[in-house]
Amino acid sequence: MTDEEIFAVLRAQIVDVLPEAADVEITPDHSMRDLGANSIDRMDVVIAAQEELGVKVPNSELTGAGDLRSLVGVFRRSLSARA
Repeated sequence: MTDEEIFAVLRAQIVDVLPEAADVEITPDHSMRDLGANSIDRMDVVIAAQEELGVKVPNSELTGAGDLRSLVGVFRRSLSARA
């Protein structure tokens, strides 16, 4: 799975949890906090993305992801390790 495909999953989950983000051009440089997500929203997005991608990422790896680009990298590494 490419970074673009992983980003598309994240973007879809963000819009699902934060419908007001549908009108925003979400880029990899955004953080979910930039988009108005509180801690519960962020958790919902990450859990839904993990389910859709079929991975389980340890919380310790997620805490270092400050923006969506970093989060894509975390998911990519997890997908690669699974393969």
